Amino acid sequence: MVIARVVGEVVATIKDEKMIGRKLLIVRETSVTNELVGKPVVAIDTLDAGVGDVVLIAQGSSARQTALTKETPTDAVIMAIVDTLQVEGQVTFRKG
Repeated sequence: MVIARVVGEVVATIKDEKMIGRKLLIVRETSVTNELVGKPVVAIDTLDAGVGDVVLIAQGSSARQTALTKETPTDAVIMAIVDTLQVEGQVTFRKG
């Protein structure tokens, strides 16, 4: 799993039939202090996340293990929306 922040949306009206009805979001990996550190990745959203949310994503074959992404041509899926990050006893992120 990777900690990431949703930074944008993708709209694609023409796509593989297994992707129809799937919400696509642009995410970037973040540090544990919520600083953007990674390159943008498009992920299928299974939880109705939104821009600005900190999320956990799975990539590779793990991204195709959720009920909504099984047998779907995806390499990334949003599988959790983070409420709080705590590192070494200190809260570094709290959803607000």
